[in-house]
Amino acid sequence: MRKSKYVIFLGDGMPDRPIVERDNKTPLMMAPTPNLDFMASQGSTGSVITTPDGFTPGSDVTNMGILGFDPKKYYTGRAPLEASAMGVILGPEDVAFRCNLVSLKPVADGVIMDDFSAGHIETEDAVELIKDLNEEFSDDDGLSFHPGVSYRHLMVWKGGKD
Repeated sequence: MRKSKYVIFLGDGMPDRPIVERDNKTPLMMAPTPNLDFMASQGSTGSVITTPDGFTPGSDVTNMGILGFDPKKYYTGRAPLEASAMGVILGPEDVAFRCNLVSLKPVADGVIMDDFSAGHIETEDAVELIKDLNEEFSDDDGLSFHPGVSYRHLMVWKGGKD
């Protein structure tokens, strides 16, 4: 008996939003897509609702569902998924947080976030900042920082579940 092989091609974020000035077409609707058209003609296509009620659409939640894991049962946030992708082992009592580097700007009554990506900081510069955070906080309550790419990083709180 021959086993079937499957490829799931999921255009995560590809559809985008309609553009009023372009007759309410999305960028995908306007794009030439000969390779996608060919793949669609050779396989099975369809639509699926990938975001369960009560969840915000995002690749973390939707990809879990596509791969057969019920987000209502298994989803605890994006950070544990990113920890796994980075090779960071989490214990049952550990809590992982996304740790984005951002740019702040002073205003009359305080400070506001100026850029969610710290100007799309270069990874090598970000690694230095993450090292500084580890030096500053490494002895405090089991916190550790793990460098990722550009502005996207991870903070783990060992034993923080309590």
